[in-house]
Amino acid sequence: MEKNKIKNLTLSAMFLALAFVLPFLTGQIQQIGSMLCPMHIPVLLCGFFCGAPWGIGVGIIAPLLRSITLGMPLMFPAAFCMAFELGTYGFIAGLLYNKLPKRKIYVYISLINAMIIGRLVWGLVMFGCMGFDTSKFGLSAFLAGAVLNAVPGIIIQIILVPIVVIALEKI
Repeated sequence: MEKNKIKNLTLSAMFLALAFVLPFLTGQIQQIGSMLCPMHIPVLLCGFFCGAPWGIGVGIIAPLLRSITLGMPLMFPAAFCMAFELGTYGFIAGLLYNKLPKRKIYVYISLINAMIIGRLVWGLVMFGCMGFDTSKFGLSAFLAGAVLNAVPGIIIQIILVPIVVIALEKI
């Protein structure tokens, strides 16, 4: 195994562990956890630092592992849909960050695109899980789940992720 693969494996394991543990900081109050999106940050950072393949892996595994071991989030539809969302976050963040020039503005571009595309994927998967029935999961439910209820988490991600990425780029 080459040095870079070992580094990515180690960092990915750390990001997976963070995704597993950070939701404990929001307490066991589901509404606070869904507002702050604590699993999202380690997955996004994994995409930035380890690349798209590692980001998608950690993004898919994190909510499913947490659901299997702790029962939160509930496997279906929450953890199942989150696996698609977080996998997309990690993949898009890693892909764009790798392809775009290494300037501060592109960290934000990569992050915001990952967040938008991930939320759209979550909405599509959730819509599918609800039998493609707009009475069960329509536009208002999507906007509430993907945007309105997640505003604090979105703000934290937009502030914290670029600070960490830009600071650690210099090392």
